[in-house]
Parts: sequence; C-alpha cells; structure tokens
Amino acid sequence: MYGQIVQAATNVLTFEVLAYIALGLFIGYIVGVLPGLSRATAIALLIPITYKLPPLAGVSFLIGVSKGGNTGSALTAILINVPGEPQSVVTALDGYPLAQQGKAQKALKLALIASVLGDFIATLVLVALAQPLAALAVGVGPVELTAVLVFAITFIAAVSGHSFYKGLIAGFLGLLLAAPRLDMETGQPRLTFGFADLYDGVPLLAVAIGTLALSEMLVQIDKGWRGTYVHKGAMLMSSSPENSRFTWKEFLTCLPTILRSTFVGIGIGSIPGMGASLSSFLAYAWTRRRDKDPESFGKGRLEGVAAAESADNASVPAGLIPMFAIGLPSSASAALLMGAFMLHGLTPGPFLFRDDAVLVYAIFIGMILASGIMLLMGMIGQNLFARLITVSEIILVPVIIFLCVIGAYLEGSGMFSVYLMLVFAFFGYFMKKFDFSFITFLIGFILGPMAELSLRQAMIITDGKASSLIHHPVAVLFLVLAAVSIWGFVSKRSLQSRTGAAPEEP
Repeated sequence: MYGQIVQAATNVLTFEVLAYIALGLFIGYIVGVLPGLSRATAIALLIPITYKLPPLAGVSFLIGVSKGGNTGSALTAILINVPGEPQSVVTALDGYPLAQQGKAQKALKLALIASVLGDFIATLVLVALAQPLAALAVGVGPVELTAVLVFAITFIAAVSGHSFYKGLIAGFLGLLLAAPRLDMETGQPRLTFGFADLYDGVPLLAVAIGTLALSEMLVQIDKGWRGTYVHKGAMLMSSSPENSRFTWKEFLTCLPTILRSTFVGIGIGSIPGMGASLSSFLAYAWTRRRDKDPESFGKGRLEGVAAAESADNASVPAGLIPMFAIGLPSSASAALLMGAFMLHGLTPGPFLFRDDAVLVYAIFIGMILASGIMLLMGMIGQNLFARLITVSEIILVPVIIFLCVIGAYLEGSGMFSVYLMLVFAFFGYFMKKFDFSFITFLIGFILGPMAELSLRQAMIITDGKASSLIHHPVAVLFLVLAAVSIWGFVSKRSLQSRTGAAPEEP
C-alpha cells in the first residue's frame, strides 16, 4: 500500500495534473460567483472537455470545479445578498449585514478560510473512511445492493423537494430513461425505437446538459421576457484597515464554530439526498442556539458566516464518501462525477480500490492539494472574482447556450445528442416549473443500469420469493428504512396539511 501511495503522489505532482486542478478551481470559482449557474451545471458542461484527458487529470479537473463552485458562491451572498448556490442563502444572513457595515473584506476572508478548512478536514475524513467502507461493501450481494438502491431512491425523493410523490415520480422516470439500450441478457435492442444511437443507452451528457444547464437558461430567458432581470452591482466597500483585516483573535474565536460546523457538514453531506443546503442550515441553527447572544445573528456575526461556509464546503467531499465506497451518488454533482468516472472506464464503488487503487489514492492526494490551491487562489483573486458580479445575463445566457450545444455535440453522437439535449432542456424546464426533483431524476437515470442488473441477480438468488429475504437481514433492514422514510415523510405532510402549517423547506 505504501508503494501505491508513493506512486500516486508521483502521478499527481506533475505540471499537467496540478494545472488541471488549478484550472478546475478557477472555473468553479467563477461559476460560483455568477448567480444562476451551479456546480452541477458547470460539471455537465465541462465533462466533454475531459474526454481526451487521462482519467486522473480529467476527474481531478471536475472535482476542482465542484470545490471551487462551492467556495465562490459565498462572494455574491456577502456582497450583494444574491447567493450563487442555494446553500449560500445561510451565508448571506450575516455576510450581507457585515458588508453593509463596511466589513465586506473581513467577511470574505473569513468565508474563504472557513470554506478551505471545512473542505480540507472533510477530504481527510473521505480518505480515512472510503476504503474501509468499500471493504465492507465488497461482501454486499445483489439482494442487499437492490435494497440499498430502493432505500436511496425513496430517501432522496423524500428530501429533495416539497412533494415526496413528485420526487418518487422523478426517480422512476430516471430509471425508465435508463431502459433504452441493448438488453444485457439477450443482446436485443430494447425501447430504442429504431435509433442505433440508443443501443448503448441514452447519452449521459444530453440528459445532464439538457436538464441542468440548458433548462436553467430557459428559465433565465423566461425571466427576461417577463422583465425580471435584476441589475447586479458589486458592493466592494472597505471603509478602514480595521474593518478589512481578519485578525488572529477573530480566527481563534471562530475556530470552534468552524470545527463543529465542519463535522455537521460531514455527517449530513455523506447521507444521500441531504446535501449542502441542509448542513448549512443545521450548522447555523446549532451555532446560533449555543451562542450567548442568539439575537445578534442575522445582524452581522462572523460566527454565522463561519458556520454556514464550513458546513457547506465540508459536505462536498463528504458527499463523495458513498460514491467511492458503494458506488452511490449523494447529489447531482456527485452523480455527474460518477458519470465522468464511467466515461473514463472506471466504475465507482468497492472494486475501484481493488482495480485502480493508485488512481484513487492520486485523486485523494489531488483533492488535498486542491484545498491549499483554493486558499491561495481566493486570497489573491477575491477582488478580481468580485468584478464578475456585474456580468449581464444578456451576455452570459447566449455564451452558455453555445457551450451546451458544443458539449452535447462533442459527446460522440453528433447532432443526435444535440436534439436529445433540446428535448431534455424543455423537459427540465417544466420539471423546475412544477417542482419535480431533477436531482432524483438524474440519480435514478445514472443508477438505472446498476439497479436493473442487481435486481435481476436478486430475483435469481431469491427465486422470486419474498420469504427468501429472511436469509438477507441487511436487505430487510434497508427495505424497512425505505418504508420508514416514506411513512415519516407522508405522515409529516399530512399533519401539516391538517394543521394548515406551511411545509418546511428541505
């Protein structure tokens, strides 16, 4: 193992790989700064760029985009009260009041440090836990895997939107979309409708770019037609050196909050479907409840920014724990990264450590180095990145649409992928309009082939008899958890409808 780690470090510490990590962080930071874009959108657009890259450089580049996007989203939340990502709403609660008080630079520096520390600690936890969990998962058979996937789809459906039923419908639509291909047993075309381009399945990028990136541009165009574009002006005030400087004393005061919130982000982020938004809210609420002056939160407390940003960024590496360990993506970004792994001939899950251990260790080392690069990049370029806030949607939207078309075309199916992307763009637009969870849809689509194979194997092992599950207690446990999650969510919604209470945000 020591020799594999040394070889992995040698592979990472090259100019090419480090340059792609830095480029990914840079692009991710820009994406995070620009409201209306998201990490998932950027990853979907950039996957085609990695086709000709070595797996290590390509995957490290995309992980850099994911990390940088989360960090950059705090900038707009603090300066103009417009979160670049949904989870940065919590950062804005205290970050924007600090900016109004002339302490924007202090808040930005704290947000960057809290982001990097949260990301770094969570990456170390990922490195420590992924392989032991993968070793346990090796012993999991098809019956247990099928139960885990059933639980994952139902649980993610329950927590990813306002309606459990809409989330479940979206998940099953994703599974259905994975069906068109050559049947894995008979080799016969299935639901291809005569299109040879579907023999290998519906192209991942056509679905991802359409439902995530291009559909969001349709939403922006719709806002333009309705006259709801908002002019964005950066608030780059810095009244005095004292207000701009983030001191060691303030750092030590915020450090316990950063550490507590980081572990909240790790715990919540590693659970499929929970994500960064919930971890940010929980960490902020916990910090506020513990404080001697909770009423001062929301009026410009540094601890509020520290809690939100550390939990938010810790959830990104933590969300990769189930992907590396058992091959289960926990969010839209993780699902796209899993798709990128597959496009490079890698299968995330327990056997990845056995078959490509050097590559996995190299990715882990690259993620640790990315934390340091991200700190340096943020310290040097925060004021430069802040200027991007003034970019108009009139310029941004056409550029992104052009990139969507190029990305879909380069996948390999030519105009067929472009046409499919357009179809899924309108599909994604209406999913957003009617509050169907596109996260559940995308995860269901990516897990579809794995779910089909494990279900077929499970049916053979159990001879199609439910009574045979008694010999598979782990599978029974996850099926019970799936039923409990359904019952708990449905009963909660029923209680809210009877009492007239508004549904809570997930």
